[in-house]
Amino acid sequence: MKSDSIEIEVIAQYLPEQSDPEKRQYFFIYTVRIRNNGLFAAQVISRHWIIKDGNEQVQEVRGLGVIGQQPLIAVGDTFEYTSGCPLSTPYGTMKGSYHCVGENGIPFDVDIPEFVLTVPRTLH
Repeated sequence: MKSDSIEIEVIAQYLPEQSDPEKRQYFFIYTVRIRNNGLFAAQVISRHWIIKDGNEQVQEVRGLGVIGQQPLIAVGDTFEYTSGCPLSTPYGTMKGSYHCVGENGIPFDVDIPEFVLTVPRTLH
């Protein structure tokens, strides 16, 4: 199985109701869609995130699965989940990778393209 057989799409959103800019607390959610365009089912075993805030401070997060699951994604199927990320700045980025294993037993990594976490501009 090739990593380009897995398609990743991420949509991020700022949550003002869970944020407190006066305390430098900004909360974002992101929804990830993982689509299997390969020839074999694939299981997401672990994740690795690189989170960078607006001050260039980097945090790395590693863990098993996603949202407490290690989903097995059949050929042609999509797995979608939503998670959150707190930042101390109104702007940041995330990127990373998933470690997967194909139904054929071959492990592979899938890059998660960088995406932006940002507070929307307000017009006065």
